[in-house]
Amino acid sequence: MIWLTWRQFRVQAVTAAAALVALAVTLAVTGPHITHLYDLNRVGSCQAAGNCGAAVTLFMRELSTSYVEGIYLLGTAVVLFAPALIGIFWGAPLIAREVETGTFRLAWNQSVTRTRWTAVKLAFVALASMAVAGLFSLMLSWWAGPATHAAGLLANGPGGYVASNRFAPTVFATTGITPMAYAAFAFVLGAAVGLLVRRTVPAMAITLAVFAAVQVVMPLWIRPHLITPARFARAFIPNNLTQITSSSDGHITVLDSTNVPGAWILSNHTVTTAGQTYTGPAPQSCLSQTGSMQACANALGGQHLRQVVSYQPAGRYWDFQWLEFGIFLALALLLAGAVLWLVRRRLS
Repeated sequence: MIWLTWRQFRVQAVTAAAALVALAVTLAVTGPHITHLYDLNRVGSCQAAGNCGAAVTLFMRELSTSYVEGIYLLGTAVVLFAPALIGIFWGAPLIAREVETGTFRLAWNQSVTRTRWTAVKLAFVALASMAVAGLFSLMLSWWAGPATHAAGLLANGPGGYVASNRFAPTVFATTGITPMAYAAFAFVLGAAVGLLVRRTVPAMAITLAVFAAVQVVMPLWIRPHLITPARFARAFIPNNLTQITSSSDGHITVLDSTNVPGAWILSNHTVTTAGQTYTGPAPQSCLSQTGSMQACANALGGQHLRQVVSYQPAGRYWDFQWLEFGIFLALALLLAGAVLWLVRRRLS
């Protein structure tokens, strides 16, 4: 049964292997350039020298003005869309094509039972899916490692795609171990949809829509609540003022910069002594067209404001990775169980 599964899957396997080799060669050729810039700007020793701000900013600027940015975007796209493509082209046709063409009647009336036939195919291709996604993620993480480390040294993170915080949705979804779980889930989701719809093309479209929706819901509404965030409150520091927003009715909102390197900032509020979000009334120096930012900051400093920040520390990155890996792997196993039950009980 395993040999038969391999023969039916070999075209997809060769295609995936070719994509892996192409990406590996590209990253292996360009990776030393990133390491050279990292060493040239002395980012690795900047903490001891106390000049990480200047070193990292220069390093990231040099990356963004070279071909590195384009390669990173390409690699990120490959890792990001790999699970979806696996669900569409590996998962959805797995059972739907057999049912649509009627060949399942012959395949499931051999010495191998339909349950075993489905279980072997699900397990074999799911493991292959996880391996492919995991290798893609591993290669990209190795290649972008210097930039990822540099981005974590700054409190607010520098600009640029390569410098994104590890908790940024696209970075989190393309690094670590979560891509493997995404791939397993997408594949089994495709198989389940194909079994229910029984037509390949509609199953592919539905699989893409459902998986995309899950990938939007998870980072926006579920991931922030997986672990209770840490919080800190401190006096408003005028010299750290980074944003002022005023309205025509005299209301104003202000934000201080955060100083939590590599953290995922969930909320950042400036509050009054009563604990309410500060909305003014705005000092005249903040509304004046001729007033300076420093004068506005000094005026705000006299109002005894406080900054309240809710965040996930950088050290929790792997905790979130393992939690999300477990969630999607559990969903994949549940879907696989449902597929086996439907094949055994309902499909005829």
